[in-house]
Amino acid sequence: MVQKTYYPKPGEISQEWALVDANDQILGRLATQVATLLLGKHKPNFTPGVESGDFVVVVNAKRIRVTGNKMEDKVYYSHTGFPGGLKSIKLREQMVKHSDRVIRSAVWGMVPHNRYGRKLMTKLKIYAGPEHPHAAQQPTRQD
Repeated sequence: MVQKTYYPKPGEISQEWALVDANDQILGRLATQVATLLLGKHKPNFTPGVESGDFVVVVNAKRIRVTGNKMEDKVYYSHTGFPGGLKSIKLREQMVKHSDRVIRSAVWGMVPHNRYGRKLMTKLKIYAGPEHPHAAQQPTRQD
Protein backbone atom coordinates (compact mmCIF):
# COMPACT_ATOMS: atom_id res chain seq x y z
CA MET A 1 0.00 0.00 0.00
CA VAL A 2 1.35 3.40 -0.99
CA GLN A 3 1.04 6.18 1.57
CA LYS A 4 -0.14 9.45 -0.04
CA THR A 5 1.31 12.78 1.01
CA TYR A 6 -1.23 14.98 2.78
CA TYR A 7 -1.73 18.39 1.18
CA PRO A 8 -4.18 20.76 2.94
CA LYS A 9 -6.97 22.21 0.81
CA PRO A 10 -7.70 25.96 1.00
CA GLY A 11 -10.91 25.30 2.97
CA GLU A 12 -9.09 23.24 5.59
CA ILE A 13 -6.65 26.00 6.52
CA SER A 14 -7.67 28.19 9.46
CA GLN A 15 -5.64 31.33 10.08
CA GLU A 16 -5.83 32.70 13.62
CA TRP A 17 -4.50 35.94 15.10
CA ALA A 18 -1.74 35.64 17.71
CA LEU A 19 -0.62 38.37 20.12
CA VAL A 20 3.03 38.31 21.26
CA ASP A 21 4.27 40.65 24.00
CA ALA A 22 7.93 41.55 23.41
CA ASN A 23 8.37 43.09 26.86
CA ASP A 24 11.78 42.00 28.28
CA GLN A 25 12.21 39.18 25.73
CA ILE A 26 15.48 38.38 23.98
CA LEU A 27 15.41 39.47 20.33
CA GLY A 28 16.47 36.18 18.72
CA ARG A 29 14.20 34.00 20.84
CA LEU A 30 11.27 36.30 20.15
CA ALA A 31 12.01 36.20 16.41
CA THR A 32 12.05 32.38 16.33
CA GLN A 33 8.70 32.27 18.13
CA VAL A 34 7.18 34.77 15.67
CA ALA A 35 8.64 32.99 12.62
CA THR A 36 7.20 29.66 13.83
CA LEU A 37 3.74 31.23 14.15
CA LEU A 38 3.98 32.89 10.71
CA LEU A 39 5.09 29.70 8.97
CA GLY A 40 2.50 27.55 10.75
CA LYS A 41 5.02 25.06 12.12
CA HIS A 42 3.07 24.86 15.38
CA LYS A 43 0.06 23.32 13.57
CA PRO A 44 -0.37 19.60 12.91
CA ASN A 45 -1.24 20.18 9.23
CA PHE A 46 2.01 22.08 8.49
CA THR A 47 3.16 21.67 4.91
CA PRO A 48 6.20 23.53 3.55
CA GLY A 49 5.24 26.18 1.01
CA VAL A 50 1.58 26.24 2.01
CA GLU A 51 0.40 29.40 3.72
CA SER A 52 -1.08 27.84 6.86
CA GLY A 53 0.45 30.18 9.46
CA ASP A 54 -1.23 32.74 11.65
CA PHE A 55 -1.31 36.52 11.65
CA VAL A 56 1.03 37.80 14.38
CA VAL A 57 0.71 41.06 16.32
CA VAL A 58 3.82 42.04 18.31
CA VAL A 59 3.43 44.73 20.98
CA ASN A 60 6.02 46.51 23.15
CA ALA A 61 8.68 46.25 20.44
CA LYS A 62 10.72 49.05 22.04
CA ARG A 63 11.17 46.99 25.23
CA ILE A 64 13.10 44.01 23.80
CA ARG A 65 16.49 42.96 25.17
CA VAL A 66 19.68 41.65 23.61
CA THR A 67 22.60 39.83 25.18
CA GLY A 68 26.25 40.78 25.22
CA ASN A 69 27.45 43.99 23.55
CA LYS A 70 24.98 43.84 20.67
CA MET A 71 23.54 47.29 21.47
CA GLU A 72 26.88 48.84 20.49
CA ASP A 73 28.29 46.18 18.12
CA LYS A 74 25.32 45.15 15.96
CA VAL A 75 25.00 47.29 12.82
CA TYR A 76 22.19 47.41 10.25
CA TYR A 77 23.18 48.31 6.68
CA SER A 78 21.08 49.76 3.88
CA HIS A 79 21.92 51.14 0.47
CA THR A 80 20.32 54.11 -1.29
CA GLY A 81 21.01 52.73 -4.74
CA PHE A 82 23.42 55.53 -5.60
CA PRO A 83 27.21 55.13 -5.77
CA GLY A 84 28.67 55.41 -2.28
CA GLY A 85 25.19 55.23 -0.77
CA LEU A 86 25.88 52.64 1.93
CA LYS A 87 24.25 53.70 5.21
CA SER A 88 24.72 52.08 8.59
CA ILE A 89 22.93 52.42 11.91
CA LYS A 90 23.73 50.79 15.24
CA LEU A 91 21.14 48.74 17.12
CA ARG A 92 20.84 51.30 19.93
CA GLU A 93 19.99 54.10 17.45
CA GLN A 94 17.60 51.85 15.50
CA MET A 95 15.74 51.01 18.73
CA VAL A 96 15.18 54.73 19.38
CA LYS A 97 14.14 55.62 15.81
CA HIS A 98 12.37 52.51 14.48
CA SER A 99 12.14 49.71 17.04
CA ASP A 100 9.73 47.75 14.83
CA ARG A 101 12.39 47.37 12.12
CA VAL A 102 14.68 45.50 14.53
CA ILE A 103 12.13 42.72 15.04
CA ARG A 104 11.10 42.76 11.36
CA SER A 105 14.73 42.28 10.31
CA ALA A 106 15.25 39.41 12.75
CA VAL A 107 12.09 37.61 11.62
CA TRP A 108 12.91 38.18 7.94
CA GLY A 109 16.17 36.31 8.48
CA MET A 110 14.16 33.26 9.64
CA VAL A 111 11.61 32.97 6.82
CA PRO A 112 12.26 31.98 3.18
CA HIS A 113 13.71 34.78 1.05
CA ASN A 114 11.28 34.50 -1.87
CA ARG A 115 7.66 35.37 -2.79
CA TYR A 116 6.37 33.09 -0.06
CA GLY A 117 8.49 34.81 2.61
CA ARG A 118 7.42 38.29 1.45
CA LYS A 119 3.78 37.18 1.66
CA LEU A 120 4.35 35.90 5.20
CA MET A 121 5.91 39.20 6.28
CA THR A 122 2.70 41.05 5.34
CA LYS A 123 0.97 39.02 8.08
CA LEU A 124 3.33 40.43 10.74
CA LYS A 125 2.15 43.55 12.58
CA ILE A 126 4.63 45.23 14.96
CA TYR A 127 3.89 48.08 17.38
CA ALA A 128 6.34 49.92 19.64
CA GLY A 129 3.88 50.38 22.50
CA PRO A 130 1.27 48.19 24.21
CA GLU A 131 -1.67 49.39 22.06
CA HIS A 132 -2.65 47.86 18.72
CA PRO A 133 -5.65 48.38 16.38
CA HIS A 134 -6.40 44.66 15.93
CA ALA A 135 -8.73 44.10 18.88
CA ALA A 136 -11.60 43.24 16.50
CA GLN A 137 -9.69 40.15 15.32
CA GLN A 138 -9.51 38.90 18.94
CA PRO A 139 -5.86 37.78 18.90
CA THR A 140 -4.96 35.01 21.35
CA ARG A 141 -2.03 35.71 23.66
CA GLN A 142 1.09 33.59 23.01
CA ASP A 143 3.66 32.97 25.75
